[in-house]
Amino acid sequence: MSGDPAAPVDTPPGTNPLIGWRGGVHGDPTTLVLLRHGVTLSTERKLFSGSGGADPGLTETGHQQAARAAAWIADRHDVDVVVASPLQRTRETAQHVADAVGVDVDLEPGVAEAAFGEWDGRSFAEIMEGWQTELQDWLGSTAVAPPGGEAFDAVDERVAEARERILREHAGRTVVVVSHVTPIKMLVKQALDVPTPVIYRMELAPASITTIQWWPDGTPSLRGFSIVPD
Repeated sequence: MSGDPAAPVDTPPGTNPLIGWRGGVHGDPTTLVLLRHGVTLSTERKLFSGSGGADPGLTETGHQQAARAAAWIADRHDVDVVVASPLQRTRETAQHVADAVGVDVDLEPGVAEAAFGEWDGRSFAEIMEGWQTELQDWLGSTAVAPPGGEAFDAVDERVAEARERILREHAGRTVVVVSHVTPIKMLVKQALDVPTPVIYRMELAPASITTIQWWPDGTPSLRGFSIVPD
């Protein structure tokens, strides 16, 4: 390659996977600003907390985290849409963003947290003591679900479906998606096109921001990961 690497290259869509060399012919990407919810009592106690459990709300610290994240997003993005998981902690976090950018919150069940079944509300140590075999099976394969819960592979599938809905309905726009650890990791995994077990190597902070752009031809660009506003 030669020339200015910052200059756009107007190759036909589908023939140029290099993000920094793309030009106008590739269209406008859809920007997904992925925000993990602020802390709850379950977060602070390091308890499994998924769909179908106690559905805790934010603590005061969680609200403060959400407000800082909302201000950070409003300062850096022209937000068109705010989408949230229907769980209480994500709805409360999303409302901070909605108030900061002046839009309503739409709910998207596809980005809800995984269901942990019988493990919901319990610590890792408690699960190791009571479900040692089941835990080892779960950690050994993303196709295995917790007792009464949801396998990570199933979460991956529904998150991919939700992603396609969002990209289709809000093409070329900036969408804040307020979600949870597992769905956000799945979106990053999908953008990088890597096997699902990579999620075990990601650490996503509460009220952190991860940004991914998807181009109309399906090419993704990871723009930032687990950024925590000061």
